[in-house]
Amino acid sequence: MRHLLAKDFSLVHRYIQHFNEVSGNKSALIRRRSKTPGVMITQYEVSLPEGKSTPDFQSKPDPVAIKEGKLAVFKAVVIGDPKPEVSWRRAKGNISDKDKYLTKYEKSTGEYILEVHKVSAADTDTYKCCAVNEFGKAVCTATLSVTDVSTNPSDFRKLLRKSKAEQADGESEETFWDAMLNADIRDYERICSEFGVTDLYMVLKKLEEKKRERMQNKCKDGAIPSDENSTGKHNVNGVARKKDLSIKSLLQENPGLTQLDVEKLNLLETALNQADSEEIKLLLTDFKLSNVDFVVKMQEITAQEREDALFECLLTHPLPSITWMGKGSALEDGEKYSITVSDHKLIHRLLIKDCMQLDKGIYSAVAGIVSCNAWLVVEADGDSTPAGNKRPRKTAVAGGAQTDLEKVAKEQQIKNQEEMEKVLAAVKAKYDKGQVKGESRSTDGGRDAEINAITGLGKNAGAVEDTVDAAKATVLSEQTGSKGKAKKKNSRRDGKASKSNVPGCVTKTGGMVDAPENEKSDRVDFDKVTDPNEQASDYEESDSEDNEDPTGEDKNPRRAKQRQQQANADNGEKEVSDCEEMGDATGAVKRKRRKRQGPLIEDVVIDPGVQFICGLSDVSAIISETAELTCKLSSEDCDGAWFRDRKKISPDDNFIITKDGAIHKLMIIRCVEEHSGKYRFEADGRKTEAMINVKDPPRFGPEDLSAFTEPVIVKVGHNAIFKLHFVGHEPIKIQWYREGDELLDDSNTKIERFASHSRLLLSRCQRKETGEIKIKLKNEHGFTEAISQLIVLDKPTSPLGPSEVMESSQTCIEFRWRPPKDDGGSPVINYTIERQQVGRNTWKKRGEIPGVPSFRDTEVEHGRKYCYRVRAVTAEGTSGVMETDDMQAGTLAFPGPPAPPKVVSAFDDCINLCWNIPINTGGSRILGYILEKRKKGSNLWTVVNAVDGLIKEKRYTVKDVVAGMEYEFRVTAINLSGPGESSNPSEFVYARDPKQPPGKVTGLKVTETSYTHMVLIWTKPEEKPGIQDEAKGYFVEIRQADCIEWSRCISVPIITTSFSAKGLKSMDMYWVRVIATNDGGESEPEELANYVLAMPSPVRPKFTDHRMKSFVVVRAGNSVRITVHFEASPRPAIMWLKDNSPVAKRATVSNSDGSSQLLIPSSERSDSGIYSILVKNFAGQETFSTEVRVTDDPKPPGLVELEENVPGTVTVMWEPSPDEKRDDRLHYTVSKLDSTKRTWTTVADRLFNNKVTVCNIMHGREYHFRVYAKNDIGISAHSESPTWGMEKKKQKFVVNVPTMKDCDLRCAPTFLVPLKLHTAPKGYECYMSCAVKGDPNPRITWYRNHISLNTNTNYYISNTCGVCSMLILRVGPKDVGEYTITAENDLGRAESSTVLSVRGEASEEAKDVTV
Repeated sequence: MRHLLAKDFSLVHRYIQHFNEVSGNKSALIRRRSKTPGVMITQYEVSLPEGKSTPDFQSKPDPVAIKEGKLAVFKAVVIGDPKPEVSWRRAKGNISDKDKYLTKYEKSTGEYILEVHKVSAADTDTYKCCAVNEFGKAVCTATLSVTDVSTNPSDFRKLLRKSKAEQADGESEETFWDAMLNADIRDYERICSEFGVTDLYMVLKKLEEKKRERMQNKCKDGAIPSDENSTGKHNVNGVARKKDLSIKSLLQENPGLTQLDVEKLNLLETALNQADSEEIKLLLTDFKLSNVDFVVKMQEITAQEREDALFECLLTHPLPSITWMGKGSALEDGEKYSITVSDHKLIHRLLIKDCMQLDKGIYSAVAGIVSCNAWLVVEADGDSTPAGNKRPRKTAVAGGAQTDLEKVAKEQQIKNQEEMEKVLAAVKAKYDKGQVKGESRSTDGGRDAEINAITGLGKNAGAVEDTVDAAKATVLSEQTGSKGKAKKKNSRRDGKASKSNVPGCVTKTGGMVDAPENEKSDRVDFDKVTDPNEQASDYEESDSEDNEDPTGEDKNPRRAKQRQQQANADNGEKEVSDCEEMGDATGAVKRKRRKRQGPLIEDVVIDPGVQFICGLSDVSAIISETAELTCKLSSEDCDGAWFRDRKKISPDDNFIITKDGAIHKLMIIRCVEEHSGKYRFEADGRKTEAMINVKDPPRFGPEDLSAFTEPVIVKVGHNAIFKLHFVGHEPIKIQWYREGDELLDDSNTKIERFASHSRLLLSRCQRKETGEIKIKLKNEHGFTEAISQLIVLDKPTSPLGPSEVMESSQTCIEFRWRPPKDDGGSPVINYTIERQQVGRNTWKKRGEIPGVPSFRDTEVEHGRKYCYRVRAVTAEGTSGVMETDDMQAGTLAFPGPPAPPKVVSAFDDCINLCWNIPINTGGSRILGYILEKRKKGSNLWTVVNAVDGLIKEKRYTVKDVVAGMEYEFRVTAINLSGPGESSNPSEFVYARDPKQPPGKVTGLKVTETSYTHMVLIWTKPEEKPGIQDEAKGYFVEIRQADCIEWSRCISVPIITTSFSAKGLKSMDMYWVRVIATNDGGESEPEELANYVLAMPSPVRPKFTDHRMKSFVVVRAGNSVRITVHFEASPRPAIMWLKDNSPVAKRATVSNSDGSSQLLIPSSERSDSGIYSILVKNFAGQETFSTEVRVTDDPKPPGLVELEENVPGTVTVMWEPSPDEKRDDRLHYTVSKLDSTKRTWTTVADRLFNNKVTVCNIMHGREYHFRVYAKNDIGISAHSESPTWGMEKKKQKFVVNVPTMKDCDLRCAPTFLVPLKLHTAPKGYECYMSCAVKGDPNPRITWYRNHISLNTNTNYYISNTCGVCSMLILRVGPKDVGEYTITAENDLGRAESSTVLSVRGEASEEAKDVTV
């Protein structure tokens, strides 16, 4: 691999050199990748001096994820000669605060350290480490992630950040939800940002629940939702009109729902005019957030570094915007991310610009309560682009079968349109039917008919979930049923009378009821389109009274006209209003009603009038530029008026109002901040509104920008100044960049920032600083950039050698050289030549020649040697000297032998030959060639051409041949010194007409393969006279799968029909073909149908050493060595894991063809764990695990105490050993010494608790007890107990016969020693025990998860003298659970429980490990 990298770099090196020769460039920046992943190296010079190197990171800083308030540390190890200077920077801030950011260098380890003290959320950023020396720089990055205390997303009280310290959590939460419930959908993000809520998705779901709860509460109350602050009188028609406006307002707020024809919308509004505005608003919100789904989801994208990545998704319903998430955080449209949406609001796109390794991860799109996600995979860029040549950026999209999103979007639009039309048709039919029946039914019946029509639609439309209208119908039908008797009717907007029911009122034929004084209604503002047919009903008592003057005349002409029409229709009959008390049993509610004399006018659906085909859209304008608002009406004959913030706009110097047919335009010539606001266009009583937001982003004047883009040319050592004026809203962030790297103030760089311009001063410019200069301006309204070029002029470098002699004769010496590596920014004008005769000390100037790197010296003496000096001259000065080697004039340098002649064709009377020029021409031009021939079997060479007639060309036709004879040829080159050495003879050729080429070989196949060779066999082609002649030999050609050129494995044809191709690259793919040949030519190639993989037959990995151990105990400080032998083909990938995680860096892994070894030189207790090796290739995989326990001699137990609970027994208790918590296999041994004996005896072993009861304690004897701690390594020192009992002195034996009394020894079962908790490794045995007493002997039953185990043969259960035990031979996941033992006799019942858990995962096939 290193050889290949070196080869690739060499190719790039030669390419850059050639490019510099042609362009005259001095140096070129070479960007390459380090061996350390994630490090980019920029090399300033193409060739480095011997022993010098560019900076590189031997160890790059690792990403840090840390809790808030802790210390974050980044460490890096840098190499390079000369020693690089290391600096640290942040991507989105600075590290100038010395108290918070501390940089230092640790000499003992060679580490450069950046410490961030008391990290906070503001410190979350990407940190860059840059190492620079005079030959280049190396840059790497690391991220700092600050995590706060984890919060439960469902606990919204924790999501709200208090704006004031004294505000209570409950008050903050209540204020937040009140604001969200009463806010417009477009204000949700603003409110969440004010309260500090980041999880908008969870808030939307919770908001839906709260809205449903509020609607249910209102329905239970049986009243119309009203405005609590309203004290005026509102009639039924006013409420209905507000609901009507609510529908229009909400439809305008949801652009995706306004694609239907306006006439259909009017019909929909009429059918749903009984619904409460709050219900409709909730319905539309629910539809927008819950019914939207993805037709085409995001797909995984694989992109190269520096490419753009484009994610796309298609929605079922239009949405103006969705939320894009990247790595758990919301993305915003800006410099890095471009978020776009199609005109029909169905296709949403996210463009990630200039992808880097840090950008890879999961990206998601959230639309309401649904989401989709996909991976972005960023691959390393293997293409080394020469410095100065910026490769054009490409855009990576999802692979696989591409979906035409526009086509699918059009199909989805058609589908939505068809479903909506079906629903509207059903609504219209039901509505018309309900109107006819409503005249002859009671008021309740009319309301029910309308409700039933909508309810039936919700059940039968078939696309309710995908259409807004069907969803409305469904919600209305449910809510109508919950209201019960709460029914009402609205008057029609065309002025005709219609029936209406109001809760608590009785309506008679021709009667009309006003809303009560205390009834409240919601006021819904509308801001898009309103209906011109909205007219006040003739029975709006309060409005009529307000609009009449003292003389009795109506101030409202529209209402007066309406009353006149009604008067004519009723033939002069008037309405009489009476007041009656209406209400419930208590009679608490009072209502007013009116009685009308005369018949009602039938309901008639009238023409809706002029409609808006296209309404206004919000516009973001730039200050001092033009802004335009456009809308389109359904009629060209209608005029309209423009308003800004409720004030009518008249044409003047700032506003231009135009009308082109049905299209109306408002143009603002030069926008200023005062032009921001809400604009409205009204026509025929309808209106549409939009916002104009005038922004003031940074921008440049055209003249200033044109002057700035002109390159700045300075001489080396001089100062360069860049200055650019700009305008924009303050504050403006100003940044200067050179070749993509931000410039900061230092000794050579000074940046001046002013309110209207910025100035960059570069002092003492050097040639290597030539490149792109960029200024970037950014404020809250946007950002802009401008690019210029800096060209630093300098003297050229010396011309490049070595020189090449073109001609060296008695009369002249001609040689050439290469141009300077760097021309200093100016082209080479000419070269100055000096000559010195070898043996003399003086140099003679030979003059100046134009900028062609060659020279011909004709003033030479035969046999003399000369040396030349060459200097390049440009407008900036003269370069250094390039001195040539010694050149001799007139030496006899004969040419070398040409290559053997090749036979082009042969016939009975002539043979055509060709050859190549000799590699060594002898330092002079070739004058011609001599061609010789020889018959086969003869030693005599005959010159074909006369000596005086040299062959000038490199081909010749030999005509002096005899038909049927076999000849060979050779050729000799002649230069100014004379003829050179003859070439090797050519192949023998017959002087006869050409034969026919042979046919294709057959039966080509591969019989054997390995990592380095393959064996081919084939069948000789068939001979067909006149068509194909016999094959005389065969060529085998081979090519790699990623190469398009074939290469021959042999230079001369073979005569056998088998061949072994060697020298293959392991695991590479090869294409193979065989070509038959004879004197007539070559046949068509026969190629294998499939490629050949350079590898032996696949072998699934398997372990060959059966002595490997599955459990190893190592003393702390000793080395851990695990060696595994295996066999596999092809070579497998090997991975070592510790407890299912990669092994630590201190562990050394050595891999070979058939084995792998893990070595830990000096083990620690933390190295204990289960080590697994995974051997995997495409034929399969195999794993093996071994448990390594690193421990040491245990420490002795603590204080030992003795206690007598039962006569004749002693309970020994002791403090646990300090190693008990660190070693779960540590246990205890107890020994006893009797005063009557001299030896210690073990009374208990393998104790995992801290006490034991010793029986058979004799009265009158002294006892001593010792407790030892044991583990897998050894035993600790003992801890000794105090003396127990005392030796009894012998007394006279007296027999006292006691009085016999009957004693009842029966007792209920009790556990003397209960079960303890157990944690066992998977695959090991587990032993549970406890002690129980009871008289009579209790019955013992074991349970696992309340299931009896006494009859389960997988568990070994025993009960010996009250000691109950259970043994599990091999613990597995199925054994995890709660274990209970019960003891029961006639006197009672007792039980004890414990929990068994399994630690770690062991291999299913446990094998030994060799250590």
